[in-house]
Amino acid sequence: MIEAYLQSLLNAIAASPIVRASNVTLDKRTLRAGLIRGDVYFADDSRLYFRELVEVQATVVRRMYSYHYQDANATTIFRYDDTPHHPDLSTFPHHKHTGSEADVVASTPPDLP
Repeated sequence: MIEAYLQSLLNAIAASPIVRASNVTLDKRTLRAGLIRGDVYFADDSRLYFRELVEVQATVVRRMYSYHYQDANATTIFRYDDTPHHPDLSTFPHHKHTGSEADVVASTPPDLP
């Protein structure tokens, strides 16, 4: 169920040699669905904020996601999300912000591991 997916994320974070600390929470909606939020802190003081609204069926279906990565100075390096505000991209609604909000490219959805 949703707990198994959460545990897979926690295992991936714990297995990374560059992760210094993390804080991940689950807002369980049903036995198979929930909102997972997390902050991952890296050895170089960079940080990844993420959230996924997932439903576990035969596979994991992400209904919404955002992965925001910034350096130690809080400067955005990239953000992946599926907010439907760039309909001109071939991968709509999936896209990647590269640095500034204005720099947006087509992208397939990433996953945390």
